Amino acid sequence: MGSAKNSNAARRARIEEMRRAEQVRERRNRFLAIAASVVVVAGLVVGGVVLVNSQKDKGADKADTASDAKNSGHFVMGKDGVQTWKGTLGRTHVTSTVRYPMEPPVGGNHNPVWQNCNGDVYTEPVKNENAVHSMEHGAVWVTYNSKASKQDVEALAAKVKKTPYTLMSPDDDQKDPIVLSAWAHQRTVTGAKDPNVDKFFAEFVQGKQTPEPGAACTNGLSQ
Repeated sequence: MGSAKNSNAARRARIEEMRRAEQVRERRNRFLAIAASVVVVAGLVVGGVVLVNSQKDKGADKADTASDAKNSGHFVMGKDGVQTWKGTLGRTHVTSTVRYPMEPPVGGNHNPVWQNCNGDVYTEPVKNENAVHSMEHGAVWVTYNSKASKQDVEALAAKVKKTPYTLMSPDDDQKDPIVLSAWAHQRTVTGAKDPNVDKFFAEFVQGKQTPEPGAACTNGLSQ
């Protein structure tokens, strides 16, 4: 009798131990299942966000390109020799390369970072997209190609260095030796001594054409 009681007690103990072990396994499996579900859901959410943002970015790039390509208008030559762009010029910030309808450009979609234009003289070409942003801030951009004389380049550089809200850089893609550009305005000059240089600076450095008057010309891109 005693032996049977001891045997039943031992069996119940083993059953109880097995039940406890099974409960532990069930809790562990539930935890793992929940954790796996969370990971899957998080992955789906992140993947969805990335996909949506990617599609948005692609759409934005296409929209930006389309917007810039749709810049409409043409230059009208004034009696003073200044060409004025009649039409629309985009002002959207883009990070891609922009194809402008003129060279150098006088406006349009541009990079979010402006080129420093506090009398900055660059000896290497700068990106149009950054310089256009500078002109949006009211800067005059002096550009020259290989046809410009060394004396004129040096004299213009000296003038730019003394003039806040100006910048200067080479541009071998432009047609004329020396070009002065401001937002929606542009003209060629014969050289550094051409009186139209001072006239252009006086009218267009932080002039009425400036889309964002008073905006910074420092703390941008310094090349």
